[in-house]
Amino acid sequence: MSRVLVVSAFVFLAACSQEAPEQQTPLDPAAAPASYIIEAVNDRGRPEADLVRDAGRHPAEMLAFAGVQPGWRVADLGAGSGYYSRILSTAVGSDGEVIAENMDWIVDRFPAADDAITAFAEERDNVTRLVSPIAGILDGYDSELDAAFMVLIYHDQAWQQDGFHTPTREDRLAMNRSIYDALRPGGVFLVVDHHAIEGAADTDVDAYHRIEEAFVREEVEIAGFVLEATSDLLANPEDPRDISVFDETIRGQTDRFVLLFRKPD
Repeated sequence: MSRVLVVSAFVFLAACSQEAPEQQTPLDPAAAPASYIIEAVNDRGRPEADLVRDAGRHPAEMLAFAGVQPGWRVADLGAGSGYYSRILSTAVGSDGEVIAENMDWIVDRFPAADDAITAFAEERDNVTRLVSPIAGILDGYDSELDAAFMVLIYHDQAWQQDGFHTPTREDRLAMNRSIYDALRPGGVFLVVDHHAIEGAADTDVDAYHRIEEAFVREEVEIAGFVLEATSDLLANPEDPRDISVFDETIRGQTDRFVLLFRKPD
């Protein structure tokens, strides 16, 4: 099914079954995306390189799963060049805000990504560029945010890179606590990443850029988060999980876990 047909189907479902935005909750993994989310994904200003990724990433469903609403303040953590920041900016509207964050190592290693975020933040009044260290990723936003997204980047906070500090478990635990503190009570934290084989923890990060779901869940829950829901929308049972995510046989179609955490009220 083409992307246009899929989106058209979602518009129909949204018109038939979607509650008003203030009634939306992240409890139903199968909830149809609301019209404002569909419109954000269909934004003609999005780069073509982003559009071609949509079929493998299902951004409309991810925003619906997280319960994103107009007026929300959302942090896009490890935003890269802004794939999710662009969609979120349109979805939350002028009354909302997107914190497009890149860790300092991303800015140093991939300056073109930071250039893209800088240019986008200059275009959109509701986008704020943020560069921060891993351990203090959202320091200064205590109880201000409705949601945080970390998509396909959690594993990189355990990546050993020549010339860069290798993040430790303590760094990640501090990162998760910073995210927890930045969210309002009831705020949500969406984590999407590439499955490693069971029991691998973070040992496959360097070779395959994968991380074990249970390992991520444990680290995030230590901060005080509660796992609210999971989704298998991005699952691919054909992925052997023991090859690099950049292998051409699986790139863009890896088996991914989707975890939605909530900060208790």
